[in-house]
Amino acid sequence: MAVDLTERADAAVFLRRLLRLDPATLVRLCPAGPGRVALWASLPWGVLVTRTVAGSVDRDRVAAAAALLDGIADPPVLDDRWRGALPPATARAVERLPAAVIGDVAAAAAQALRDVGTTGLKGRAVGQRVLRDALLDHVVVSGTSDVDGVAFTVPQRLVQGLVRMGFLGAEDVTVVTAGTWTGLAGSFGTAWFRTPVLSVRPIASRSIG
Repeated sequence: MAVDLTERADAAVFLRRLLRLDPATLVRLCPAGPGRVALWASLPWGVLVTRTVAGSVDRDRVAAAAALLDGIADPPVLDDRWRGALPPATARAVERLPAAVIGDVAAAAAQALRDVGTTGLKGRAVGQRVLRDALLDHVVVSGTSDVDGVAFTVPQRLVQGLVRMGFLGAEDVTVVTAGTWTGLAGSFGTAWFRTPVLSVRPIASRSIG
């Protein structure tokens, strides 16, 4: 058996939420220690989400979320369709935020989207996609860790990933960093976002004259 998700109800919550957002979602399954499997998936707004559940997998593999939800023990291998890397395994906790604060931030963004969609922005109509992208990029929390001086920013897209996937519980949310990645770790899973790295190529020089 290539994939065994022992606690099917636990995994099903994660998979159903993914499929509501994108019926074609892929899931990367990674061994995470004895009797544990880490499920990874990419959300439509560029955030990676992960939840570790009981089970086993023969190796790091990619499968369709729908096939896993259907309980197929040996789903078709879709490794070549996975795009992008995963965050480094070693992460540092840099801040803790009350769960209520994260919930309020998510609710405020949803209300702003509804309000502007109804009345426009300062009386002017604004496209839903433009507004959504602006809200997702908005930095809702920024600071510097008291532990090691690491600067961090938390964009709204991370908050939305945590909340939309049902990872928010009653406990504090932990801001974690790993290289160029920033994550929000909630009670039931973690949402990750990788800060884009701009590469600058020198302009080829040539003699003038």
